[in-house]
Amino acid sequence: MASVDVLSAPGIPSHESTDNTPLLPSLRSSQGNYVDRSSTGWMRSTDRETPLDEMRRRFREDGYIWVKRVIPREDVYDMREHYFSRFSHTGMLRPGTSPRDGIFNPSSDPNAHEGIGGLPEETTKQLLDAAHADPCYRTFLAHPDLRAFIRDFTDWKQEVIVDRALLRHNCPGSKSTGIHYDQYFLRDGEDEFLTAWVPIGDCAPAGGGLMYLENSTLLGKDLEADFLQKAQHLPKQERIDAFNKFMAHDGFMSHDAVEFREEHKGKVGRWLVGDYEAGDVVFHNPWMIHAATKNEDERGRIRLASDLRFYEEGARLDRRWMNVWTHDDGL
Repeated sequence: MASVDVLSAPGIPSHESTDNTPLLPSLRSSQGNYVDRSSTGWMRSTDRETPLDEMRRRFREDGYIWVKRVIPREDVYDMREHYFSRFSHTGMLRPGTSPRDGIFNPSSDPNAHEGIGGLPEETTKQLLDAAHADPCYRTFLAHPDLRAFIRDFTDWKQEVIVDRALLRHNCPGSKSTGIHYDQYFLRDGEDEFLTAWVPIGDCAPAGGGLMYLENSTLLGKDLEADFLQKAQHLPKQERIDAFNKFMAHDGFMSHDAVEFREEHKGKVGRWLVGDYEAGDVVFHNPWMIHAATKNEDERGRIRLASDLRFYEEGARLDRRWMNVWTHDDGL
C-alpha cells in the first residue's frame, strides 16, 4: 500500500491530482450519499525525516500533518494481533484467518460487533472495557518512537497523554465515527492540545480511516464560539458537555459528509483522505473537522485505530478525561 505524497509534483497546488496520483475511490461517511469525486482529494503525506520547521509549517497551514513511519510497522501489527485475539471467540473474525490480519466474518452481523459509539452485544462491551485497560495497549501508548516525535515536533520538554485514549474498531458495513472537531469533547481543559490518530494496521481510503475537511480550522472555531454563546447560561457541567441540549444527541455535528459540506459551502474545501500504512500517525489541531469514512474495505479488513490527546506538562487538563475509557463513562 503506497503513500500518496502530492508534493512530489512541483508547481501543483497541495492536494491536487497529478498523472502519478492514484484515483480516489468513492467515499462516504457513516450515512448519506457518496461524496462526488470533485469534492474529495488526497491528504498531504510527510516523511518522518522532513525538517521540523517544515512539518510545523504544514501543520499550521493544513490543520493536520500525516507523518509516515513514526512507529515500526511490526510493533503496530503486534498490537493489532493482540487486540483481535481477544475477539477470536466472538464470531467477529473470518474463520481460518489470523487475528493479525483482522478480517471480518462476512456471515456475522456487523452491528453486533460494533466498537466505541455503537450498540454492540454485552460480551463485546466487556471486551472493549478490558482492551482499554490492557497493559499491552497502555504500553503501546507510551511507545518511545511516538513520544520522542511528539516532543520534537511540539518542542515540549514533557508531554502528558490523557488516560482516556480511545481504541476503535470498525467492521465493514457498520457505523463509523461522525463529523466533529475534538475541542468540544474536551471543553474543560486548555484548547492547546494535540491529537494523534494512530491506524493500527494498513487502512485503505474506503476502509474506515479518517477524512479531513480541508481548510476547516476556522469553521471549527466559529462553530464552537456559537455553541458556547448559546450555552453560556447553562450550569458548568452542562456547558462543557458534548451532549448538552445545543449539541447533537450523539455528540456529532452530522453523519452525512455531503450534506455537511454543502451547508458550509464557501467556508471549507474538500474532504481529504489518505492511504494509511501501519506505522503512520496523523496529528491534528483541536478545531480541524473530521470524520471516519464508512468501512467498505474490499478485503474485508476491520479498521482498528487509536485516538490520543496530548497536552504539554503543566497545562490545564480536562480532568474528566484522566480516567481509562469504559463504555458507560458518559463522555
